[in-house]
Amino acid sequence: MDNKQVQTRLGLGAMALSLFLILAAIPNWVSEPSNVPHLVLSPTFWPYTLSALMGLTGLGLFANGLSQSTGGEVVGDAITDRRKGYMRLAAMAVVMIAAMLLMSRLGMVWTSMLIFIASIFILRTRYPVAALICAVTIPLILYAFFAHVAGVAIPQGDFVRLP
Repeated sequence: MDNKQVQTRLGLGAMALSLFLILAAIPNWVSEPSNVPHLVLSPTFWPYTLSALMGLTGLGLFANGLSQSTGGEVVGDAITDRRKGYMRLAAMAVVMIAAMLLMSRLGMVWTSMLIFIASIFILRTRYPVAALICAVTIPLILYAFFAHVAGVAIPQGDFVRLP
């Protein structure tokens, strides 16, 4: 499958999922109390916001895929060594189990960082430095927003507590 096909299919899939979430899933399956003091604390605000962003991202991917004249480079070559593929799958299963075990001791932020870093090494990304920066900054930014802006209690660990 070439880059053009990947982008158009991912774009269509993201737009379809976004429409499903906005039109069917969130209105029918997420209950919203009538006396929410702030809009950002509403149980439906962030699902609607993220669904809309997913739809916009899908639209961008679809438009970019259509604008490419040629297929470009081939994406997602078939795995030649099945043994290595199964080993990476098993390693991801171990990481998920370890995450569940460590979550109560380390807290959500530190465990998220470790999962992200482990995934970088298992999946062997092309951009390890950028991925490491994202692995550290994204959980911290999300923690800061939810703990200090939205007022949501984020589970902290036993060893290092964030302010």
